[in-house]
Amino acid sequence: MRFTVLGPVRAWRNDVELELGPPKQRALLALLLVRAGQPVALSEIVDVLWAQDPPSTAVNVVHRHVGSVRRLLEPGLPARAEGSRLVRRSGGYRLNADADALDLLRFRHLRETARHAAAAGEPERAAGLFTQALALWQGPTATGVPADIQAHPVFSGVDRELLAVAKEAATTALDSGVPERLPTVLQQFAAHHALDETLQARLIQMLAATGRRAEALEVFSAARDGLAEQLGVTPGPELRAAHRRLLPRPARDAPGPPARTDPAPPARTDPVAPAQPGDPVAPATAPAVRPAQLPPDLPAFSGRQAELAGVGALLPEGADTGSPAPLVISAIDGMAGVGKTTLAVHWAHRVAHRFPDGQLYANLRGFDPTGATMSPNEALRSFLHALGVPPSRVPTGLDAKTALYRSLLAGRRTLVLLDNAVDSAHVRPLLPGAPGCLTIVTSRNQLHGLIAGEGARPLTLGPLSPAESHEALVRRLGTDRVAAEPQAVATIVRLCGRLPLALAVVAARAATRPSFPLSSVAAELLEGQGNLDAFAGADPSTDARTVFSWSYRALDPAAARLFRLLALHPGPEVSTAAAASVAGLPLRVTRALLATLTGAHLLCEHAPGRYTFHDLLRAYAMELVRDHDAEEIRRDARHRMFDHYLHTARTAATLLAPHRTEPLPLSPPRPDAGPEHLGSQDRAEAWLSAERAVLLSAVGHARDHGFPAQSWQLAVTLELFLDRRGHWQEQAAIQRTALGAARSLSDRLGEAHAHRTLGFAEGRLGRYDEAYGHLERALELFAELDQGDGRARTLRALAFLCNTQGRHQRALDHYRPALGLYRASAHISGQASVLNEIGWTHVLRGEYEHALARCRQAVELHRRIGDSAGEAAALDSVGYAYHHLERYEQALTSYRRALGVYREISDRYLEADTLIHLGDTRLAQGDVATALADWGAALEILRELNHPDARVLEGRLRQHRQSPRPTSALSG
Repeated sequence: MRFTVLGPVRAWRNDVELELGPPKQRALLALLLVRAGQPVALSEIVDVLWAQDPPSTAVNVVHRHVGSVRRLLEPGLPARAEGSRLVRRSGGYRLNADADALDLLRFRHLRETARHAAAAGEPERAAGLFTQALALWQGPTATGVPADIQAHPVFSGVDRELLAVAKEAATTALDSGVPERLPTVLQQFAAHHALDETLQARLIQMLAATGRRAEALEVFSAARDGLAEQLGVTPGPELRAAHRRLLPRPARDAPGPPARTDPAPPARTDPVAPAQPGDPVAPATAPAVRPAQLPPDLPAFSGRQAELAGVGALLPEGADTGSPAPLVISAIDGMAGVGKTTLAVHWAHRVAHRFPDGQLYANLRGFDPTGATMSPNEALRSFLHALGVPPSRVPTGLDAKTALYRSLLAGRRTLVLLDNAVDSAHVRPLLPGAPGCLTIVTSRNQLHGLIAGEGARPLTLGPLSPAESHEALVRRLGTDRVAAEPQAVATIVRLCGRLPLALAVVAARAATRPSFPLSSVAAELLEGQGNLDAFAGADPSTDARTVFSWSYRALDPAAARLFRLLALHPGPEVSTAAAASVAGLPLRVTRALLATLTGAHLLCEHAPGRYTFHDLLRAYAMELVRDHDAEEIRRDARHRMFDHYLHTARTAATLLAPHRTEPLPLSPPRPDAGPEHLGSQDRAEAWLSAERAVLLSAVGHARDHGFPAQSWQLAVTLELFLDRRGHWQEQAAIQRTALGAARSLSDRLGEAHAHRTLGFAEGRLGRYDEAYGHLERALELFAELDQGDGRARTLRALAFLCNTQGRHQRALDHYRPALGLYRASAHISGQASVLNEIGWTHVLRGEYEHALARCRQAVELHRRIGDSAGEAAALDSVGYAYHHLERYEQALTSYRRALGVYREISDRYLEADTLIHLGDTRLAQGDVATALADWGAALEILRELNHPDARVLEGRLRQHRQSPRPTSALSG
């Protein structure tokens, strides 16, 4: 067994990661890991899991979770047996683990060893041990458990322990004259503790001692600005002293004048106006998290010294970096796998410190074999989100997005890496418009348009030199093994065409057979020489199909089959569970096969349990699946895949809104499709978030490959999730696809649903004529089909649009027949929802007593059918009406009841929404401190969810602190 708790809580058995179960069970395991080797009393477990408000069943719940954890750790354990990993001791439970199995214990062992080394006069060894210890840190302790539990002192105490060791390690390294051992790991800690002046001062000293004075100045500037903006204070003596020690030094490496020492000017506090359709409204301040989107640098990077010198000359150290020209890195012959992205990422990491406002990255997928190219629209939407623009505030047109993007980057120093572009037109909207930013573009084609029109600097990247190819193999296979067989190495380099990707694949295969001579590897390459169309050219030595086919033939039949079938997946990434469905295999078997493919460098596991193809390898796999697998086999694999996504999405939507999920005529999934069993709202939300890009692609992919029913059903299933997240442009796009898919089937019910969902999305985007047209057509179709509930849902959407436009009486005219239709079908949840929406319309009309009557009816109906979420929503509306009637105590009572329900069902977004309303009422009562506390708690949740409302609430909090007055936290 192996565990981690210094960051995400994870566990592995025999290198297979375990699913840790629901949030409370995961939190229990985290607590036992933090206290590994010590008994944890039952009372302490209850305190950590429920704080001051445990349910009456808390002890029973703990016992149940303990049993589940035992079975997880020792699956063969007989019922009621105690086992050896998790044992009952002294009225509590103890988890047995050692430093080889648990990262926290390993950290403590390394820390103590480092201290002994320092005391023994071995500073360099001590610094190395401290570095190893701190490198185990992957984020805040117990990441992944509920936030209220993670905040418990038992976990935050470990974070403080790590922080203290980081400072101790820095002091040791500085005092002992070996500062070069720690800067990277110290930077990671400093980024997570931006307001810790001692740590920032140590980092400044460390960077300065290693000759990185420009970075040290930037650290001081960022720390000073953060202290001013978040705490309203200037740097203390320790941080100022570290800064002063920088000033006498020559400013050779500083890109501008020395950092100022006067207090930073106050941040803008302009309120963010309510978004209007198409308005390019920027956020009031910089994003809360500085974008740092660069992919990881390749640890085995080697060579390319001439190319690095060439691009380095465009941005010389010590020169003014205020207005670099866009830089194009491309292979003139369009060769894939030549290392364009690797070089671009490596150079970007080398100069990233010169661009303190962050780094943006987009893989434009210009040569993706599935045709799933990322459009400039999609890339800009992603960049605007990273720069702090909420999804609901992103403009709809390409020109408007580009204008907002360039406005946000004006005056900033940001690095932008645009990877795998098709041509100049593909990237032109993504180029910053003002000096100060560096743009790196990679493409298989030389971008003549950018060179001529924008003054881009071209770099033609060819294969590695023989010496660089040799060094690449040394980095991966070791000096001794490569030196022992120079002739074989020369043959391998020649047959790989000195292509970096080909060399990496061959080296990976050779590394898995350390007892085989390299001459046998060379012989296999010679025997399998062939052609790969993507690498075809006059010189057969640059053809890489031999390399890929050789690696493919080395796979066992099951892994080879999975490799081929995964080419049918729409991308951009595939999860383990989805891969199992594509192959029709059990998860356990699929995990092992995926490990085989990643070990052979035929797949990349870019995040735990999530895999991607290099586009060249995807093309190769697509060739194989078309040549080796009959159309019926390919169709069956796609059928399983679409069933997997449709039925898992349906499960997730039902968990999130059990009384609001649209009834659809779904066929049962194929027995071998393997939809995921999510089990909780938290897991449903996490799954939809992780799979969003895949699900959006799957809607179009299903339509294009003969599964139109799954296409429109999946799009309709995603409606509520995308709407609540504010992804309205994505919503409109997939609902248009759904409409086309339903029409291709002459499926009138599918058309009706697609018109309704598309109409609502168009209304969200302010395109009211289109919205009314789709909704009125949906109403006609549902009437023809005698679908009363569908008509009612459409009428509610029409009413919502009318309220949005201030046409409140017309909204009521739509709600009344909707209520009648729900009553006719005995749809209690629908009736309750309409009553609540009618009540809200009365609130908008200022008719608060009418609102109260309707919303109370809604509360009772929701309660009758056990619809907790609906009851909470209606209670929130009741509270809102009471607030406007200035009956504040009754408002607070309703809000508290709603809040309790939302917390019980783990609806984090609506919990935040109700906390905001609570704060509004507290403020109206004059209780400013409690109001600010409620808003602060709401803000923490919204930030955790990355919800667009967080930005608005931040602005209101700043505005109130500067000019307190009774005002709603989210009102304009």
